[in-house]
Amino acid sequence: MTGLLYSDGDTRPVRWALAINLLGISLLVDLIQLAVPFFLLAMVFELVFGIVRGRNTYRLNDAFSSLMLGILSQARKFVVLGAGGFAYAWAAKQTTITQWSVDSVGAWIIAFVLYDLCYYWQHRIGHERQFFWAAHVAHHQSEDYNLSTALRQTSTGFLLGWVFYVPLFLLGIPAEMVVTVGALNLIYQFWVHTQHIPELGLMERAFVTPSNHRVHHAQNDCYLDRNYGGVFIIWDRLFGTYQRELPDEPCVYGIRGPIRSWNPLVALTHIYRDMFDDMRRTASWRDRFRVLWARTGWQPSDVSGTWPRQKSDLEQFVRYDPEVSVPRRVYGGLQLAAATALLLWGQLEALSAAGYWMWWLLLIWTGVVTAGWLQGWRLSTLCLLDVPRLVVVAVALVVVMPSVGWLLAGYLWCGISLAIIAWEFGDAFRRDTARV
Repeated sequence: MTGLLYSDGDTRPVRWALAINLLGISLLVDLIQLAVPFFLLAMVFELVFGIVRGRNTYRLNDAFSSLMLGILSQARKFVVLGAGGFAYAWAAKQTTITQWSVDSVGAWIIAFVLYDLCYYWQHRIGHERQFFWAAHVAHHQSEDYNLSTALRQTSTGFLLGWVFYVPLFLLGIPAEMVVTVGALNLIYQFWVHTQHIPELGLMERAFVTPSNHRVHHAQNDCYLDRNYGGVFIIWDRLFGTYQRELPDEPCVYGIRGPIRSWNPLVALTHIYRDMFDDMRRTASWRDRFRVLWARTGWQPSDVSGTWPRQKSDLEQFVRYDPEVSVPRRVYGGLQLAAATALLLWGQLEALSAAGYWMWWLLLIWTGVVTAGWLQGWRLSTLCLLDVPRLVVVAVALVVVMPSVGWLLAGYLWCGISLAIIAWEFGDAFRRDTARV
């Protein structure tokens, strides 16, 4: 890695960027793959614990939305390398500081702390400026709060999120160290997404905990834009953004302008769409540019009067929870399991660039159409969208020819999916007959 970064020969920036990006993907995937069994077991434990205690914090539809966004975020890394690798390669080449030794424990600890400081500012700006909020908002859309919320990640953070970590490379921190402490930072944040752990005494003063992170995910006025730290809450105490969870102010989770949809494309793009609409509608060129960098929620004056954005009334807040039939709920759970398996397969198998793009698009297709099943879209529309997807999967299995286990699992999944669709047709027919 050092040779790629500091070669005096012909090595081009593209090679450095690709090396950093590919190294980042490799290390991140390895660490996340090691953590995935823990994540799954922890979610199952939390679900069972909540049911036994009479305080279940899970709904299938909301958990599907969170996990589908997490799946797409992980898959995106294989199809879009992003600008970060190029910027990091440039930054690493500019510094005259000798790269830190990866054999030094102290260097790892300092890098871990500095990464979290950079994360604090990325996270804070991600809430306070519209363009950055557009990339981060997906993580906050869930109106539930449980361990699945931790996996609800963006797929567009690669656009500018990398800017905040350039100082680490200028300081001489090696790419593998930055990527590794970043992955550890992300893994730490998993456990704080739960409602079942109360305040933890002295730990609240220095570390991000479930209690102070619940505050971060709440949309109550007193909790908005607070507690940005990833591992350490000390940054919030230092920079004036700390707020303790108040016993007489229960957290209301979600965002002020709810999307009321399980569709991952809506989740990932709705703020970008709002900004585009504001830029298109305003007559002021100055305001067109200001839309991108203004404080979150800002609209040009000539737009806000005619096209104001609707905000939730927290006193009458009702979570988005469309009622759907049992077959639809079963189908949604089956498709979520299939998307998870498809993600794992894509991470384990070496595909061509075109293969990765087809794999990623199939995951998006799965997310969009399954959201339709859970939102109560018309059955005829869903069949027009979904039956071709099942056919594509069946054909892909023949073309790709995976191992026997994957092949049998894929065809079994297609068969069960078609059976559930038939079940829903039967139920719909019986409901229509009963109304007559």
